[in-house]
Amino acid sequence: MLTVVPEGCPDHDGGGAGSPLLIDEIVLEGARRMLAEALRAEVEAYIARFSDERDEDGRRLVVRNGYHQPREVLTSAGAVEVTAPRVNDKRTDPVSGERKRFSSAILPPWARKTPKITEVLPLLYLHGLSSGDFVPALGQFLGSAAGLSAPVISRLTETWKAEQRAFAQRDLSQVDYVYLWADGIHVNIRLEEHKLCLLVMIGVRADGRKELIALADGYRESAESWADLLRDCARRGMRAPVLAAGDGALGFWNGLREVFPQAREGRCWFHKTGNVLAALPKSAHPGVKKALAEIWGAEDKDHAQAAVKAFETAYGAKFPKATAKITDDVEELLAFYDYPAEHWVHLRTTNPIESTFATVRHRTKVTKGPGSRAAGLAMAYKLIESAQARWRAVNAPHLVALVRAGAVFINGKLVERPEQQAPSDSSQSPAAAGQEIAEAA
Repeated sequence: MLTVVPEGCPDHDGGGAGSPLLIDEIVLEGARRMLAEALRAEVEAYIARFSDERDEDGRRLVVRNGYHQPREVLTSAGAVEVTAPRVNDKRTDPVSGERKRFSSAILPPWARKTPKITEVLPLLYLHGLSSGDFVPALGQFLGSAAGLSAPVISRLTETWKAEQRAFAQRDLSQVDYVYLWADGIHVNIRLEEHKLCLLVMIGVRADGRKELIALADGYRESAESWADLLRDCARRGMRAPVLAAGDGALGFWNGLREVFPQAREGRCWFHKTGNVLAALPKSAHPGVKKALAEIWGAEDKDHAQAAVKAFETAYGAKFPKATAKITDDVEELLAFYDYPAEHWVHLRTTNPIESTFATVRHRTKVTKGPGSRAAGLAMAYKLIESAQARWRAVNAPHLVALVRAGAVFINGKLVERPEQQAPSDSSQSPAAAGQEIAEAA
């Protein structure tokens, strides 16, 4: 029985602040006793399962054999000393002739950290804790510095590199990405002169979930680098997306037109707004921001086109260069209006990539950049993989499959019988596919 406060302890009656038995000590003692009991029960169950197996002299083949040497295990409650019971298993495998061995499912051989600690260490490293800071930061907190040395943490990157290579070679034929975001992210490399350019593609599956499609090291976001990445995805079975969104300055578009010419292009309003403001004096920024918001926040495509004309009228004469950035790409900038209204907030920017890589930038800022391009690629992959678990599906995920099927959406609403409508010029492209569905029905 666990005694929480022994009779002879000072402050037994009052529980004052001077009590030597802290809550951490109570938790650790309880964890140690519960773990010892669980290991004992596991061994007893194993021995009982093979109690009928005996040798020629009638002696049991599976019996207890004392205890292993004590070892310290790092847990989320702190460092716990464990003395695991030992089993003498004399059975042999009839095929290989090798001796069978008991292996605890609770405490595997040579385990020095619980799975929770094993999982949290790389996350702390990825989110900014330097490898040299683990011992001072966590040693006192966990009660032990075992398994927290810089070489142990650094070896994780080799595992991440292998995982990233396996990810880059996986089969894509069984997954359908309906929407796609693309962007290039630049990361400093500590030991090299040139920055690492990460080519990132995130997609929306037919069930509405967001997922990393591809991550590669490119050369300055060049068209050929993007085309190589897209060709590789197509070779592994990737289907053409319905709509791809990204910055208009990317070399991505030339690659997309070559590999997936049937995909429709969309422009990111976050990048476009920055490009327009860069071509204007600061005094014009407040008014221009409001005018641009009237376009991408319009009720429907017709109102958005009217807002574009108003923007051209207000700023075309004074700032023709900035105005051309909108008018030259107006079709791509307004492409998201031809899809479900619930999806507009997702399709008009590449925010899934921008928000995810805020963590990557934070990590590389702390460490002054990864030591090599391969390490930077692996680090970015693990950060995205970690963030991906928290990504929420797009709004109205059930509509994504309809988009893939070619359904027509006018003013953000599904048109049941496209052939009976008089669609505006802005919806001519998706209407053709929707009419085929209606005729087939």
